[in-house]
Amino acid sequence: MLSYQHIYHAGNPADVHKHAMLASLLAYLTRKDKPLTYLETHAGRGLYRLDAPEAVKTGEAAAGIGRAAALFPADHAYPGILAAVRDRYGRAAYPGSPLVAALSLRPGDRMRLAELHPQEFAALEATMRPFGADVRREDGLAFALAATPPDPRRGLLLIDPSYEVKADYAAMPALLGKVHAKWNVGVLVLWYPVLASGAQAGMAAALDALALPKAIRHEVRFRPAREGHGMIGSGLYIANAPFGTAEEARRLDTIFAALTR
Repeated sequence: MLSYQHIYHAGNPADVHKHAMLASLLAYLTRKDKPLTYLETHAGRGLYRLDAPEAVKTGEAAAGIGRAAALFPADHAYPGILAAVRDRYGRAAYPGSPLVAALSLRPGDRMRLAELHPQEFAALEATMRPFGADVRREDGLAFALAATPPDPRRGLLLIDPSYEVKADYAAMPALLGKVHAKWNVGVLVLWYPVLASGAQAGMAAALDALALPKAIRHEVRFRPAREGHGMIGSGLYIANAPFGTAEEARRLDTIFAALTR
């Protein structure tokens, strides 16, 4: 599907969940003095403007990062990245996950990104050029298999489809299993929406059944963006979860409890 454009949803509560956890995971991984590889399957454009007509139209950022930013402790990695992005690109700038990663990585670390949508890919390529990222216009799921195991072998893969293709729900557990079989040391992170319809429930059960090592599945709930909107929460499945991931999940539980008051 090439119709999905994340600008309508950038900065929403699901983004806050995903990006805060990603920032925390990378902050931990970069403490060790060994290079790593960051891989992402559905990278989007990398940088968004929350004053863009598309973002203003939905109001999702106002209900997400607009309210959540003040709830993070000052020493958390995520608000530091938000501040760096605003300093560099302006007050209305918001980082997608590629930019969260780029500002977390160190010289010597490697970044490889896939994005299939032609306009999103062009924007991503321009945004990530200063960071030396390897950006490919490729199908994300094929990329996940072709790019693993990476070099350096230590690293993290973020799989973040739009789920507009309903077959994605069935495909994700099988993909995670295949990637882990090829790359058993990689930190594998899958984002998924929590829907009022419960469409994600079968996938979540299949993920749990994989029984991958050090696996954590974490969900948060939030109010629908508008009446009748189907997404009521955000989920993350993390295999080979680094030390401290469960603690970060509990911290996010507290933040989202405050966000929904």
